This record gives sequence, structure tokens and C-alpha cells, in this order.
Amino acid sequence: MEVLGIGMPELVFIIIIALLILGPKDMQKAGRTIGKFLRDLITSDGWKLFQQTSRDLRTLPNRLMREANEELNQVGREINSAASFPNTKRVTPPSPHPQAQPYAATPEKQPGTETENKIAPEPQENKETDSESESQNNA
Repeated sequence: MEVLGIGMPELVFIIIIALLILGPKDMQKAGRTIGKFLRDLITSDGWKLFQQTSRDLRTLPNRLMREANEELNQVGREINSAASFPNTKRVTPPSPHPQAQPYAATPEKQPGTETENKIAPEPQENKETDSESESQNNA
């Protein structure tokens, strides 16, 4: 147990020194005088102010960190709310590398469009030649 930062071994040492200096008769007077002084000191307004200031100084770092954290969270919320507004002026930049299209060996035919082979057009059959070959086959 510590009283005013003085532990049991220190208290025993102080009592032995006081007994040697004051003697047994004056020890009772000195004890009463010291007790009254300590009681007056502890019940005084100055002691209460000292205790309050000591408590405030011990909790100061925690309080400052808490307040700084609250301010930081507030700034973070403001930044997030500002970033969440849609910006109509924002233009997406073009991609630096265009997407490559896969190479097809034969071109795909789209419905409704027919391509014409311009290198070697398909032979068109004449109805006249067909009818002549049929008549020769019949004879």
C-alpha cells in the first residue's frame, strides 16, 4: 500500500528516524500534528484542483487521439460524399491500346448481305444450253 508515493519500507524507515530524533514523548505530539496537516491538505480546494489537473494530464493523450480520429473520420466522410456525386463533365479517356479483333479465315456472312466473288465469278447457266442438252439426251 502506498500513501503519497511512500511505500511500507519507506514509512518504517521514517518512523525509526523520527523516534531516534524526537524521542518517545514527542512522537505522539508530532504524529497528531502531521495527521492534522495531512487531513487539512487533502480536504483543501488546492488539493482537489491538483488531483483534477493530474487526472486531466493523464487522460490528455487519449483525448487528443480520440479528437484527432473523429476529425479524420469527418474529413474522410466529406471526401467520400464529394467523390460520390456524379460528374457529367467527366469524359472517359480512350484506351491507349485498341482491342485486337480475332482473324477469321473466312469472312462471316451477315444476314441480308451477299458478297460477290470478284476474282472468279460463279458460272451462270444459260437456260438455252440446258434445253439443248436435254433434247440431245432425249433423242
